[in-house]
Amino acid sequence: MPCSFFLLVIMSNLSRANQISSPFILIGIPGMEEMHVWISIPLCCMYIVTISANITVLLIIKTDRRLHQPMYLLLSMLLVTDLVQSNAAIPKMLLLFWFKLREITFEECLVQMFLIHSSSLMATSVLLTMSFDRYVAICHPLRYSSILTNSMIAKMGLFVIMRGTLLIFPHPFLVRRLPFCGNHIIPQTYCEHMAVAKLSCGDIRINFIYGLLVPLLVVGLDTICLILSYTMIIMAVLRLPNREARYKVGNTCAAHVGVILVFYIPALFSFISQRFGASSAPSVQILISNLYLIIPPMLNPIIYGINTKEIRKKVSKCFSLVGNSL
Repeated sequence: MPCSFFLLVIMSNLSRANQISSPFILIGIPGMEEMHVWISIPLCCMYIVTISANITVLLIIKTDRRLHQPMYLLLSMLLVTDLVQSNAAIPKMLLLFWFKLREITFEECLVQMFLIHSSSLMATSVLLTMSFDRYVAICHPLRYSSILTNSMIAKMGLFVIMRGTLLIFPHPFLVRRLPFCGNHIIPQTYCEHMAVAKLSCGDIRINFIYGLLVPLLVVGLDTICLILSYTMIIMAVLRLPNREARYKVGNTCAAHVGVILVFYIPALFSFISQRFGASSAPSVQILISNLYLIIPPMLNPIIYGINTKEIRKKVSKCFSLVGNSL
C-alpha cells in the first residue's frame, strides 16, 4: 500500500530522531508460550477463511453489475477494511507463534499500530453508513435512488477514510515522542497503542486520555446513531402490510445487526480489558483483544454471503463448477 510505505518512511525518520535503535519484542500471549503452536492452527485456518471469503465476495460484487448498488458498494468498503486489519495483524502473529520471530522495529510497530487502529475505526464508520443506507431503503424507498447517488456514496467513502485516518494519525506520533529507557518487551501479539505507551519511562497521560476519548466519543456517537436508525427501521418494518415483505426486510436488517454485534462486542471487551482490566489475567486480556482483529473480518463476508441471495447463488455456482471439474 503506497500510504503504508509513506507512513513507514515518516516513522523511520521520526524514530531516528527519537534514537530508538533496538527493536521491540512481542511476547505473544504471556503464560501460554508453550501453547503458541497449537493456537496458531485455528488462527491460521481463520486467516485463510478470512482472506478467501472476503476476496470471493469482493470479486462477486465487482463482476456482477447487478450488485453495483449502494448497499454492496458499502459492503465492499467494509470487506476492504477487514482485509487491511487482518493483514496488518495476523501474519506477524503467525510468524511469532511458528518461528518465534518476535522482533519488530520501532517504525514497523508504529505503522502496524496505525493500520490496525485506523482500519478498525473505518470499519465502525462503514457500519454507520450501512445503517443509513438501510434507513433510507426502508423508511424512504421512493427517494432511495435520489438520495444515495454515486456522488453521495463517494462522499461517504471519503468520510470513512478521513475519519479513520485523522483520528488515529496522532497515535504513532504520541508514542514516538515518548522516551523508552530500556524496556522494549510488549506483552501483546501486536503493537497496540497503550501496550506500547506503557513501556515508556515518561508521562503517558496524553496517550491515555486521547486513547480513551477517541473510542468513547466515536463509539458513543455511532451507537446513538445506530440505535436511532434501527428504531425507526423496526417501526417501519412493523408497519409493512405484507408478512413476507416484513420477513425479507427484517432478515436483511438482522444480518447487518449481527455484523454490528460481532464487531462491537469483542472491541468493547478489548477496550475495557486493555485499560481497566488490571485484575484479570494478562493472557485473558490479550485473547479478548485479539478477538476483534480475527472474528469480525472472518464472519462479515459469511454473514452477508448467507443472507444475500445474489451472493449466495454466485458462491454456490462457484462451488458447483469446482466440484464438477474435480
